[in-house]
Amino acid sequence: MASNDDKSKGFHQPFARLGGLRDALPSTKPELRPEDFPTTPPDQGPERVTVRRESGKGGEDFTVVEGLGLPAAELQVWLQAFQRGLACSGTVEGERLRLRGDHRFSLPDLLLRRGVKRVLQG
Repeated sequence: MASNDDKSKGFHQPFARLGGLRDALPSTKPELRPEDFPTTPPDQGPERVTVRRESGKGGEDFTVVEGLGLPAAELQVWLQAFQRGLACSGTVEGERLRLRGDHRFSLPDLLLRRGVKRVLQG
C-alpha cells in the first residue's frame, strides 16, 4: 500500500509531471517584439504586398501574403516574426507566406511596421 507521501509527489497521478512541461509549450498569446515590429518602420521595404484569405482542406482558413519580393532566407525571418506576432503557425511556399488562421485585419499593421509601403486586400 502506498503512503500519502507518494501521492503528493505525483507517483499515482499520471498527469502530474505534465504540469512542469507547460512552460516549454509555445505561447498562444501574440508576442510583439520591438526588433520584429519597430514603432517607426524602416525606410527600405517592399513597395506593395497583397494579403488574402484561402481555405484549405476541411475548411481551415489561411492568410496568404504575396509580393514581398524577398530572398528565401529573409522570407523565413519574416515568417518567424509573424508567427510570434500573431501566435500562429505558417510556412513559406515559394515566394509567399501562408499563415494558419484568418489574420486579414491584424496582419496589415504588422506589415506596415516591418517597412511595407502599401498593403492590398485581395
